[in-house]
This record gives sequence, structure tokens and C-alpha cells, in this order.
Amino acid sequence: MYAHPNENSLNHNLLQTVIEHLTSENNEIIVRDLNAISFNPILSLEDMKGQRMGKVSDDVETEQNFISWAEHITFIYPIWWTGMPAIMKGFIDRVFSYGFAYRYDQGIQKGLLKGKRAIIINTQGKSHEEYEKIGMDKALLLVSDTGIFQYCGFEVHQHLFFDKADRATPEDIEEWKKVILKTYRNLMTL
Repeated sequence: MYAHPNENSLNHNLLQTVIEHLTSENNEIIVRDLNAISFNPILSLEDMKGQRMGKVSDDVETEQNFISWAEHITFIYPIWWTGMPAIMKGFIDRVFSYGFAYRYDQGIQKGLLKGKRAIIINTQGKSHEEYEKIGMDKALLLVSDTGIFQYCGFEVHQHLFFDKADRATPEDIEEWKKVILKTYRNLMTL
């Protein structure tokens, strides 16, 4: 899952690194570029009513089918205003629906996407030190990893944060690509 509107962005560059690596290792991949497919991120009243009845719209069902197919999902998006872009949040609101991504059994929450692994790749403008000083580093992990992905049953293999991304040097980017490649190599050895 990829969410950045600019094909010349650092995020797109990192996406290309992931694609090239996974393709070179003969992995079957499907890229869901939420901006390119014009995914509608707005959770509507109609969506909410449908979810209660166990029905989703065709566009949501398409995305749920991709998630069901995948063993491993990479989420690549920038951190904007200390969170994910609206299109990614809306994707989660609509696609990670009750009965697909989670449910309650006798009042106990159950993640339904167990067995799926996630790697999350984020870029951010602030430094790690700035986020750590105010506790935002822990907040980002709590909200996304615990509150969304693990809640739905994903095993979060790695969550990568690349900081000062708006000031990244070519050397920084090359180092980040090495970190990404190492992360995938480690995942493939599990």
C-alpha cells in the first residue's frame, strides 16, 4: 500500500527500491498506489450501514481481496501532521472493516488478519531526537502498529522511520535503501 501523490517524491523512490528488490527475488507483487487508483478515502454513512450488514462497496471489496491474497504487505507513506496521509487513513477506515479485519467474540476483540506480516516505511521531516523528546516516536508506534495493524492481527515485522526526509542527502537516501533491503532479507529468512 502506497500513499504519496508525487511520483518524484522520496517515498516513491523508496517504493521503487522495494519493487526492484522483491521482483529480483522472484516475489509476486501487486502495488496499490492509492492516489493513482483514486481511492475514495471517505467513510460514508452508506459504508457504515453496509459494514453493519456485512456488505462492502465494490472498491472496498477489491482492496480486501488484495489484502486477503497477500502474505506480506508493505505500507509506504509519509508522516504528515504526526500521522498518515488522509488517503491512507481513509483506506484503513473503509477497508479494515468489521468482519474483515477484526471482530468481537463475546466482547473480546479478535484480529482477523493473523498470519499476515507488515513492514511499514515512513518518512518524516522532524528528527528522531525531536520526536523522542516529545514522545511522538512512541505515539506513532502506538497508534499505527498497536492501534491499527496489530489490532487487526498483523505481525509488524519492522517499522522504519526515515527522519529529516525533507533535507535528505543522496548519501542518506542510499543508506535508507540499504536498511530497507536488509529488512526484506531478514524477513525472507524467517
